[in-house]
Amino acid sequence: MAYNPQDHYFKMAKKEGYLARSAYKLDEIQKRWRVIRAGAKVLDLGCAPGSWSQVALKILGPKGFLRGIDLKPVDLSAAGLRANNAQFLVSDIFTTPKEQFIEAPYDVILSDMAPQTTGSAITDQTRSEELCMKVLELTDELLRPGGHVVMKLFMGGGAKQVELATKSRFQSHHLFRPKGVRKESFEIYLIGVNRRPN
Repeated sequence: MAYNPQDHYFKMAKKEGYLARSAYKLDEIQKRWRVIRAGAKVLDLGCAPGSWSQVALKILGPKGFLRGIDLKPVDLSAAGLRANNAQFLVSDIFTTPKEQFIEAPYDVILSDMAPQTTGSAITDQTRSEELCMKVLELTDELLRPGGHVVMKLFMGGGAKQVELATKSRFQSHHLFRPKGVRKESFEIYLIGVNRRPN
C-alpha cells in the first residue's frame, strides 16, 4: 500500500484537535500500562509539535507538571490549549545543562525522539539507538525510583543492547508497536516500568 500522509490517524487528529497523529501512539501505550498519573511530573523529550504533551497534560490535570524539550519550539496555543503547568525549552538533550531540569526527579520520562533520517536504515537505526541510550542515561539522573519511561526506537542491529540496558534499570520492560505506527515504519516503542533504585 502506498504511503499516505493523510491517513485515518491524521484525519482523526485534525478532527479531535491534536497537533499530530502521534498522539494516538501514546494514548494506546497509556491505556495499556497507565504510565502517566494525575498530578505527576513528566519530562517530554522530542516533544514537538506537542501532541504527546497534549495527551499527557489531559491526564496530569492542574496539579501535574510537564517539562518539554525539543530542537524546535512548541506552541500548544495552536491547538487552543493554555497550559500553565507546562514549560517548553528549545534545546539539545545532549548539551542541556542539568540545571534546566529543576523539577527533577520526574515520575515519567517520555521520548518520541527520532533522528533526522538519512535514507540509510543502518545509520538511522544507530542514531535512534544513541538517542535511546541518552534517554536511559537521563533516567539514572532524573527519574525517581518506581518511575516509568516510554521511548521510540528504530529496530536494528543494536536494538537488543538498548533493550538490555532498559531491562537492567526497570523491574519490567515491554516492546510495543502501537496501531498508529505506519506499516512501512520500523519504529517500535520501549516501555520501562518501575525504575529500580540506583
